[in-house]
Amino acid sequence: MNEPTTRPTAPLVVHQPTPVAPAAMHAAPIVPVQPGHIPAVASVVLPDGRVVTGYAVAPAQPEPVAAKPAVSRTAVNVALGGVGFLAVCGGLLLLTSFITALTALVTQLVILAAVVTGGWIAVRVLTPSGGASGTTVNIRRAVFKRNHFHN
Repeated sequence: MNEPTTRPTAPLVVHQPTPVAPAAMHAAPIVPVQPGHIPAVASVVLPDGRVVTGYAVAPAQPEPVAAKPAVSRTAVNVALGGVGFLAVCGGLLLLTSFITALTALVTQLVILAAVVTGGWIAVRVLTPSGGASGTTVNIRRAVFKRNHFHN
């Protein structure tokens, strides 16, 4: 069991990194920087001995959390809804009172019109007409017996 095992060995492949062209060949534009705001320069030594230098990147700062109000928005919305409901109820009460008063007024006007029209008709019918415009009917003495007319 403790015998050594022989495994086939694969040839070792070594990859060489591609060299980067020096920065002196490519002139970078110079950006003016305020003297008091020069960022810190960081240098990193790679395992193969090369040194990489660059500006340190500041970590992203999280957004500040907004302070919660003392009263929740839900409570404010419920309170405002209650105030609006009370306003509507008061308006509906006034509306029903207005409709009741308007109905009573219309009823009284209809009754007044009926009384005035009835009085005018009664005056026209019961007033004696004493002029030539009326029709005169002469009725002679007649005897009615058993629903027969005798002259």
